[in-house]
Amino acid sequence: MDSNTTTALPDLWGRLSGTQPGPDLWVVLATLAAALAVVAPHPVWRVARNAITIAHEGGHGLIALVTGRKLTGIRLHSDTSGLTVSRGKPYGLGMILTAAAGYTAPSLLGLGGAALLAAGRITLLLWVATALLLAMLVMIRNAYGALTVVLTGGAFLLVSWLAGPQVQAAFAYAVVWFLLLGGVRPPFELQAKRRRGGAGDSDADQLSRLTHVPAGLWLFLFHAVSLCSLMGGGQWLLRL
Repeated sequence: MDSNTTTALPDLWGRLSGTQPGPDLWVVLATLAAALAVVAPHPVWRVARNAITIAHEGGHGLIALVTGRKLTGIRLHSDTSGLTVSRGKPYGLGMILTAAAGYTAPSLLGLGGAALLAAGRITLLLWVATALLLAMLVMIRNAYGALTVVLTGGAFLLVSWLAGPQVQAAFAYAVVWFLLLGGVRPPFELQAKRRRGGAGDSDADQLSRLTHVPAGLWLFLFHAVSLCSLMGGGQWLLRL
C-alpha cells in the first residue's frame, strides 16, 4: 500500500504539472462549432445557461471571499437565475468588486482556461475546474443548485479520470469555447431587459447605486470584458 501511494503521488503530480499535446486544428474548430451550437439557439441556450450561472454566482462568491466578506450561501434556480449572499459592509471596494464579478466571471474564466490550454496544461485545467466546483458545492443552499453543480462537477471528474488524452483535450476546448462565447450573451440579455424596463435590481444597477456611475457604463464594462476575452482567448485557442 505504501509503495503504491509513493508511486502514485509523483505520477499524479507529474500529470498536473506536466504539459499535454493540444488537439489538431480541426478538433479546435469542431469544438468551436459545438459551443456555438449550444450558445446561439435559444431553446438549447435556456438549458446551457445554467452552466454560465454557475460561473456567474461562483465569481460573486470567490471575490466576496477574496475581499474579506463572509460568504453565507449560493442559490441556483431552474430559470437560470441565481443569488449569492455575503455579509460585510454594504459599500466600499469589496462590495463593488463582488457585484462586478458576476457578469465578468464566465469570460474571465474562459480567458484563463484559454491561457492554460495554450500552455498545454489540459489536465491542470480539468482538475482546477473540478476543485472549484467542489468548493462551490459546499456553499450551495438549495437542492436544484446542488444537483446542477454535482452533475457539472461529475462530468469534469469522469473526463479527468476515465477519458483518454484526446477526449480530455476536446472536452477542455469545448468548455473554454463555451465560457468565452456564453459569457458574451448575458450582458446583451441584461441590456434588452433594462430597455424593456425590467431588471431594476441587476448587478449593473447595484453597482450604479454603490458608485454613482450610470448603470449603462457598468453594462458597457460587462460587454468590453466579454468581447475582449473572446477575442484574446479565441486567438490563443486557434494558435494565432
